[in-house]
Amino acid sequence: MSEKIAVVGLGYVGLPLAHAFSFKYPVVGFDIARRRVEELRQGYDRTLELSWEQVREAIGNGMRFTDDREEIRNCNIYIVTVPTPIDEHKNPDLAPLKKASETIAKVLKPNDIVIYESTVYPGATEEVCVPILEKQSGLTFNEDFYCGYSPERINPGDKEHTVTKIPKVTSGSTPETAKKIDDLYASVITAGTHMAPSIKVAEAAKVIENAQRDINIAFVNELALIFEKLGIDTLDVLAAAGTKWNFLPFKPGLVGGHCIGVDPYYLTYKAKEIGYHPEVILSGRRINDNMGVHVANRVVKLMIHKGHTIKGAKVLVLGITFKENCPDIRNSRVIDVIRELADFGCDVDVFDPWADAAEVKREYGIDLLPRFEEGLADRYDAVVLAVAHEAFKKMNIGKSGRRVVYDIKGLLERPKIDARL
Repeated sequence: MSEKIAVVGLGYVGLPLAHAFSFKYPVVGFDIARRRVEELRQGYDRTLELSWEQVREAIGNGMRFTDDREEIRNCNIYIVTVPTPIDEHKNPDLAPLKKASETIAKVLKPNDIVIYESTVYPGATEEVCVPILEKQSGLTFNEDFYCGYSPERINPGDKEHTVTKIPKVTSGSTPETAKKIDDLYASVITAGTHMAPSIKVAEAAKVIENAQRDINIAFVNELALIFEKLGIDTLDVLAAAGTKWNFLPFKPGLVGGHCIGVDPYYLTYKAKEIGYHPEVILSGRRINDNMGVHVANRVVKLMIHKGHTIKGAKVLVLGITFKENCPDIRNSRVIDVIRELADFGCDVDVFDPWADAAEVKREYGIDLLPRFEEGLADRYDAVVLAVAHEAFKKMNIGKSGRRVVYDIKGLLERPKIDARL
């Protein structure tokens, strides 16, 4: 068939993928956020995953952006790249995925293929999405239409490991569909593809990729808690241990974002549903989820040792995105540090040159400082460097007199700080 692709969801995952496909196929990018669509039509990507030139390049290739469902009706391949967050009980929130499936079902035709890239638990595509597609379209799965799953591997802010340079796992609901989907991705993914034997295998591969990282980070976070009590610098220990060829290079820190801090809960949800209580995965999650509170308590103790009165103390937190050199604030665990300091009675200000102030206000109720002026740090009793933005290396940040400087990310030179995680 002659492929006409609709990418449903134009966020960190969907837009770069649509850009890659636009060089070989007709592509329509669909998103329910009209503001997002209008910005992309003007060449602006607020996620900063694509430059103005790259967005214009996709448009030049014939790609269209729309929030009108009718404009994707003529497509025959639908790729779903909507987010799959967790709710307040840390259970999967499949609402965006269900909504996207409903949208596609209303334009689904015989022989169409629907490919899901959103992170889910094993079985979700066939147990949750396919019934919606069948019910809303009136078509029969694996007779009239087909499905596949190809987990996204976007690393926000990473300009080296971009979508076409990361090997892609593919799968399909029938052998023929799997081959078509694999060929489709192989035509644009220069790093190559791996065809999984089933959709469930591909779904499981995605969740364990990030669960593995989560557990490894939890291990070094626990080491940091132990070594702090022993008076040993964790990064010094890791540097020494790292001289062995097979020692894994993980560092302690706050674990947030849309993947590592979320995906393990999809796997644990499914595990508990089938009667198994996952101990190692949930233990790692508990350690990582509590690191923000630990950091805040450590900062308060350091301030007390330097003679500060905690109630009303002014604290500057540098960074609120979930990772360095990236505007993504989703599930940032820096907020845990901020809220815990505020609970102690501290007056907390936040500065981040990458984050969108309106988004931060809407998501966390925080007004970001508009700029970092020379001497700004001197106005605070404590400074917490929470995110390793390159811009922070150029700023005059360091301990001075009674001021406490705590470096979560190990970005600053040792003489400039009081402690680091």
